[in-house]
Amino acid sequence: MNLVRTAMLIALMTALFMGVGYMIGGTGGMMIAFVVAAAMNLFSYWNSDKMVLRMHHAVEVDERTAPEFYRIVADLAQNAGLPMPKVYVIHNQQPNAFATGRNPENAAVAASVGLLESLSDEEVAAVMAHELAHVQHRDTLIMTITATLAGAISMLGNFALFFGGNRDNNNNPFGFIGILVAMIVAPFAAMLVQMTISRTREYAADRRGAEICGNPLWLASALRKIALGAGRVVNEDAERNPATAHMFIINPLNGQRMDNLFSTHPATENRIAALEAMAGEFAQARAPRPARPAATSVPRTGPWGRGDAPRKGPWT
Repeated sequence: MNLVRTAMLIALMTALFMGVGYMIGGTGGMMIAFVVAAAMNLFSYWNSDKMVLRMHHAVEVDERTAPEFYRIVADLAQNAGLPMPKVYVIHNQQPNAFATGRNPENAAVAASVGLLESLSDEEVAAVMAHELAHVQHRDTLIMTITATLAGAISMLGNFALFFGGNRDNNNNPFGFIGILVAMIVAPFAAMLVQMTISRTREYAADRRGAEICGNPLWLASALRKIALGAGRVVNEDAERNPATAHMFIINPLNGQRMDNLFSTHPATENRIAALEAMAGEFAQARAPRPARPAATSVPRTGPWGRGDAPRKGPWT
């Protein structure tokens, strides 16, 4: 199912890219945009994860440079039955985290310094379990590809005024109006991508992450702290690359906390409520069942037996 969604999204983004190219340069611009989009689709499949990590200045760590964090991820990956992903630290004080990679064998998880410093070990484990759930559900491919293509479409829109103005009417049938439309469409490309990404994937990752770490309340507590910290600390890298916002566990951009059509994430309060309900399910499942009453020697009576008479009927 994820493969179908990925193919549909790539087709949509390619069509949008070609449409902007047509607005700028007519048929020739559209063909150039198609070639560029095809090359970018291929490139982003293999390299979009590296680009996203580079955008956020993530640094790879191991058991020597970050032993506690690395051990937490290793234990969780083993619990989930996943290959050990690469582990990165983002040198940013906003508490946040994301996962990337085209498949579980080539996955990476990243957490910010702010997250590692402000959360307990249990809460860090819950957050990384959520990210590993994205890896297990193969969400990371579609998330990284959309981030790369959305950024490219936005760049094309920014260049429209400079390069589109040099086109004559034969190459650009829409003239200045086409350029203006391209410039207006491009800033909304990232929003379109974020709307396309289904927010139900966050609920699914929350639930699976809680199963991996073993306690939904750890993730609920972590989400409260992250949401509070994300609202107080500006993530400059995320603000410069808004198309990557949907990859984080909490929206890193300021002023987007509402659970509406244009939000990249469900409202944190709704996610916490779902996790608390899940904790109740866990507690109920683990509660000891009442013991069966001990057998007695009192003679059975009823429609299929009376006193010491042999029982006759469907349960004989």
